[in-house]
Amino acid sequence: MIGQWLAILALTLVSFAVAALYLRMPKQGFAVFGAVLIFGLIGYTWAGSPGQVGSPKQPQTKVEQESGAAMVEARLALFDPTRAKPDYLTLSDGYARRGKFDEAAGLLRKGLGDNPNHLEGWLALGMSLTGHADGFVTPAANYAYGKAREIDPTNPGPDFFLGTSLVQTGQIVAGREVWARLLENSPDDAPWKAEIESRVERLDQMIANAPMLQ
Repeated sequence: MIGQWLAILALTLVSFAVAALYLRMPKQGFAVFGAVLIFGLIGYTWAGSPGQVGSPKQPQTKVEQESGAAMVEARLALFDPTRAKPDYLTLSDGYARRGKFDEAAGLLRKGLGDNPNHLEGWLALGMSLTGHADGFVTPAANYAYGKAREIDPTNPGPDFFLGTSLVQTGQIVAGREVWARLLENSPDDAPWKAEIESRVERLDQMIANAPMLQ
């Protein structure tokens, strides 16, 4: 495990050296590009689990369980807590909280078959599929987020969580475009607008100072 971490750190340092010496990045861009690399490294520790073998998929770790619980709580914060949840969503959340994203997604697919216009169900499915893919947005997850957005374009959840996953997995430009779309569709008094504007500004600075991201 230590050897894997050293290899990751070495790759990060090599990437920085290439950008600084061979791509002739201006000095003012060093700090920003370094932040991009560290951001990607942090995302990898969450999504890639370098201490685990790649195949077959290992039993859920404490980190996966904690990230699953946080994922559920983040989604719940967007909806009325007094409104009853359908049984399939409640059961799915129980699996997701334990990091069992594949089982959670299976229940959601079945439930959405009978409730195709359930916004929160589609959002939960997109998040569960992303969690099962170690943080990467699969075509199926992207479709689920799209369905949620189609049902209620004013809900920030689909684009917020989609953009977050893209940025965490190093897809900076794609994540920035998703968050920019969220801003375009948000009313001026939306409580989340200032935070998303700040995130987009930081990403714009990263992109402007890191030629390889453009």
